[in-house]
Amino acid sequence: MSDGSSDYHSINLADKLSLFHERWQPKVIAELNDYQFKIAKLEGDFVWHQHDDTDEAFLVLSGELRIDLPDGHVDVAEGELFVVPRGLRHKPYAASEVEVMLIEPRGVPNTGDAGGDRTAESDAWI
Repeated sequence: MSDGSSDYHSINLADKLSLFHERWQPKVIAELNDYQFKIAKLEGDFVWHQHDDTDEAFLVLSGELRIDLPDGHVDVAEGELFVVPRGLRHKPYAASEVEVMLIEPRGVPNTGDAGGDRTAESDAWI
């Protein structure tokens, strides 16, 4: 018989971010329908890639991220959000460590169409 209590709890982003140190390896912290909320630490250059079937949201939690695009770039500061439209080639770059939240459908590889050794494990929860 249930006592009516549930195991509801909020997710503390700082606590989750303290559990790992590797760069460019997004970790899933929550799901909403078919979308995943992932946190990651970024530093340096990533690879040019695109996601043909989905947009990709970058919410900067700390630091400053530059997202290079074919015809320029976008600077995304702490507390700012940028959505890369589906099919747009892009390359994230962080001069120093940046903490981000990514919002995208379940199963989307971080390297999109590029693949390669920078591809993170899919559905890695923390």
